[in-house]
Amino acid sequence: MFADLLARLTATNPAPAADADARLALGALLVRIARADDDYSAVERDQIKQVLKARYGLDDATSLLAECETLEQQAPDTVRFTRAIKDAVAYEDRLGVIEAMWQVVLADGKRDEDENSLMRMVAPMLGVADQDSNAARRRLEQQG
Repeated sequence: MFADLLARLTATNPAPAADADARLALGALLVRIARADDDYSAVERDQIKQVLKARYGLDDATSLLAECETLEQQAPDTVRFTRAIKDAVAYEDRLGVIEAMWQVVLADGKRDEDENSLMRMVAPMLGVADQDSNAARRRLEQQG
């Protein structure tokens, strides 16, 4: 299952992601950012589940998170993975991906340099301007 999804996401000209594929790709990217600081905490896992539940209208995202964790472990390097998502996901949804990633980064109350570095790298690879990424982060910091 994951091999097929990864093949589709990393194809030369990927088709727009199907809903189930988009869920897994987003979740895997959220897991990747949460693991960036080598401290994949319960609060980060809970935040990822909250994002997935809210975004996809789920009652429980536990099994989806487990699938996303597996996909993240099997996914190629972040550069290829995010470029594949960029090619397969509409721009508006990519802005939402950046905001969701910041929610995960900020979930544990601290911004680690590895997380910051990955966010600076990922936003442009997803085709999202640094200004838009920073604006999303500031909005979330003001809410929290």
